[in-house]
Amino acid sequence: MIFSTLEHILTHISFSIVSIVITLHLITLLVNEIVGLYDSFEKGMIITFFCLTGLLVTRWIYWKHFPLSDLYESLIFLSWSFYIIHMILYLKKQKNNLSTITAPSAIFTQGFATSGLLTEMNQSAILVPALQSQWLMMHVSMMVLGYAALLCGSLLSITLLMITFQKDIIRIFYKRKQLLLNQSFSFSEIQYMTEKGNILQSASPLSFRNYYRFQLIEQLDHWSYRVISLGFIFLTIGILSGAVWANEAWGSYWNWDPKETWAFITWTIFAIYLHIRTNKNLQNVNSAIVAFIGFLIIWICYFGVNLLGIGLHSYGSFTLTLT
Repeated sequence: MIFSTLEHILTHISFSIVSIVITLHLITLLVNEIVGLYDSFEKGMIITFFCLTGLLVTRWIYWKHFPLSDLYESLIFLSWSFYIIHMILYLKKQKNNLSTITAPSAIFTQGFATSGLLTEMNQSAILVPALQSQWLMMHVSMMVLGYAALLCGSLLSITLLMITFQKDIIRIFYKRKQLLLNQSFSFSEIQYMTEKGNILQSASPLSFRNYYRFQLIEQLDHWSYRVISLGFIFLTIGILSGAVWANEAWGSYWNWDPKETWAFITWTIFAIYLHIRTNKNLQNVNSAIVAFIGFLIIWICYFGVNLLGIGLHSYGSFTLTLT
């Protein structure tokens, strides 16, 4: 009874704090000059992380199994993993740029899981025989940690694509503007305006903006590669441990279950990403496009298959009960 009450309290505290954190995050995105507000936002993230940690530990003690037996617990663990990645980047002093990508991932995942929209998901029960194994902690934790790292790394790559394409759009717009000027003015007027524009451009902060954009793209590319590489390692360990567990539970290492198939597709996509990274001529945009495809595949594997509730992994199916 005590652990059940504690779990209930931690759930409501974490959801209340994350609601405030969402508001602070939106404000910090609009007004970057408020340093104290950003510090409050980060403190809220840390408090929420410890609440989620307490929630997972409480469920572990109360239900006497590692809290990764259903979709609700995996969502909480996924959000907890997002918080870890966010705090690692924060401690690495990447708070100004990368935290604006990792923070929403943690906030909205945790907010969705604890919002009360899904009233029956958080009711744990006795594990089915297939889940009563020591491989539960090893396999599922590695898979969810891998999903979290791959999703965060893919989001960094998607941001890289957006910045790159924005630069190309601006370049196209600038060329069209120059073409219109050539059609509207005489040669002497164009020469005068070009010289004047060059002087103004040399005095303007445009070069600094281009340098900042280049630095940001390099930073996003660097961290997306590192985070995706870490996620790929977790995913590989998760798939291998899952194969061993499947052999113990079902008598076969691989059964081409929908969850297994999509996990293999996810692994293949990010293996292609890492292979592309070995070629310097295909880095940045090309690898980011593959990461974007992988981002969509992960959600199909993690969430889409659960919506169908089919296959040997149907115990993690999605039960929606509107309040």
